[in-house]
Amino acid sequence: MASPLRTLAWLPLAALLLAPLLIGSAKAQTADSATALRERHAQLAAQMENTPFQRPVVLQSSETGDQLQGSIDAVVAQPFAVAREHLQRPAALCEILMLQINTKQCTVAGNVLDVRIGRKHDQPLADAYRVAFSVQPQASSTDYMNLRLGADTGPFSTRDYRMQLQAIPIEGGSKTFLHLHYSYGIGLTARLAMQGYLATLGAGKVGFTRTGSTGYIGGMRGAVERNTMRYYLAIDAYLASLAAPPAQQRAQRLETWFAATEQYARQLHELDRADYLTMKQNEFRRLSGSI
Repeated sequence: MASPLRTLAWLPLAALLLAPLLIGSAKAQTADSATALRERHAQLAAQMENTPFQRPVVLQSSETGDQLQGSIDAVVAQPFAVAREHLQRPAALCEILMLQINTKQCTVAGNVLDVRIGRKHDQPLADAYRVAFSVQPQASSTDYMNLRLGADTGPFSTRDYRMQLQAIPIEGGSKTFLHLHYSYGIGLTARLAMQGYLATLGAGKVGFTRTGSTGYIGGMRGAVERNTMRYYLAIDAYLASLAAPPAQQRAQRLETWFAATEQYARQLHELDRADYLTMKQNEFRRLSGSI
């Protein structure tokens, strides 16, 4: 029987020999994922051209057991190289999250986004809920990007927050096809809390999926659809703002995001424009330490 010392001596060599195989496997998985996303784009192309959203977007949602899921497939006008470069930056992800009405603060610590979630008005950070998103880049090449964000817990006793953002170049790289998947888990406590909210402050709120000839889906699926759409609109607004001079980009994306949400006022309207801009300007000043 080989001695433990002789076995240990072989480990560095074994790792060296296996490294090319592991790298090759990772490259194969990336290639498969990129191919799958290209096939998805081809399958959804006609649907995106005839979308009710007046932009090339397909939105889907599901509720299975204790998990809610939403996904968006969309074409954005920015080149893939620009999208890939910026969407992998934690600081850029914070800027995107800060466009949301309920995001009170977002700071970066290594590969973690420290996010504070609160109400739809000015609120002390001490009263906001902390969510720590880990940023997990999965793949980045000239023809494919895959990024994941995860958080163990969230507001209303929700859990297992997961976001996945995949992208490929289309039209010769001049545009980008995005696939955003968003999910979280809900136990009994979270379900009761969310049902209480939807029966009071959230009463009458709906999503985007049609039910019958005139109605829209409500409840928790409606909530996950609204959140998924808001995240997509924030990504789109951020990428569009990059064409402006740096000093004007933040103000432009605030205006762009708000205007985009107002296109779907039945689902997404929460504040008047002046109130939204004032609140966000105050939050960014607080983030910079000027207040």
